Amino acid sequence: MRFNIFQIIFPEGDSQEISHRLRVNQMVDINGSPLPLPLPTTKMIVYRVYKISTDSNRNEDITNYYLEQVSVNELEGFVR
Repeated sequence: MRFNIFQIIFPEGDSQEISHRLRVNQMVDINGSPLPLPLPTTKMIVYRVYKISTDSNRNEDITNYYLEQVSVNELEGFVR
C-alpha cells in the first residue's frame, strides 16, 4: 500500500502536513488552505506556492509545496 503525503514548507524551513493538493502560484493561508480571491483585507498572512517537489520511497510519495510570504503591497492587488 502506498501513501500520499502532502506538506507545506514555510520560508523559515518549518513544515506542516496538509490533506490536499495545491498548485503553483496558489494563494494559501497559514494552514495551507486555499484562499478565495478577491481577498477581504490586506491584514492577513498570505503565502503563495512557488515550487513543488515530489520524493518517493518504498511506501510513500511525499509532495512538498514551498511557500513564500506575499507582501502587503502585493496583497493590495488581490483585495476587493
